[in-house]
Amino acid sequence: MNKFVRFLPAVLAIYCSIIFLDSLRFKFTNHPNTQTIFGKLDAWAASFGAEGLFAQSGLFSQYVIGGAEFIASVMLLLGILPRFRRLQAFGALLGLCIMTGAIFFHTMTPLGIDPNNDGGLLFVMACGVWLSCAALLFLNRKELAFGLGKIKEALFGPPIV
Repeated sequence: MNKFVRFLPAVLAIYCSIIFLDSLRFKFTNHPNTQTIFGKLDAWAASFGAEGLFAQSGLFSQYVIGGAEFIASVMLLLGILPRFRRLQAFGALLGLCIMTGAIFFHTMTPLGIDPNNDGGLLFVMACGVWLSCAALLFLNRKELAFGLGKIKEALFGPPIV
């Protein structure tokens, strides 16, 4: 059991990174499935006056989301190395945020759970990555708290005693 817990963060990080990195070939090549997904989201946003939010040059375009997934993957994979353990916590946090958005847009917008007629595989993978990132955050909670404390200290100065 001890070996399982020891290797679990690496396995989860690799799993998340594989999913994130595999999706980049769709996002960065403007694949028709990506056009469908982001087109539906942009049409939904346009219905309440935010047209272009998910367009190719929008704030939440396929390129912006793909870039964030790439950064999360790099941090997750580097975090496998003991020296960079804190990066894994921050990569998991970024991945959790990305997948929270994905799950929200799949369930709360006209996009739906099966926008590409793949049996909902894209949604299932998003849920799997979300759970994996949540588990990584739990497993790396001390590293995350330490890193956030250092960021707070850098922004606001050392605590007054």
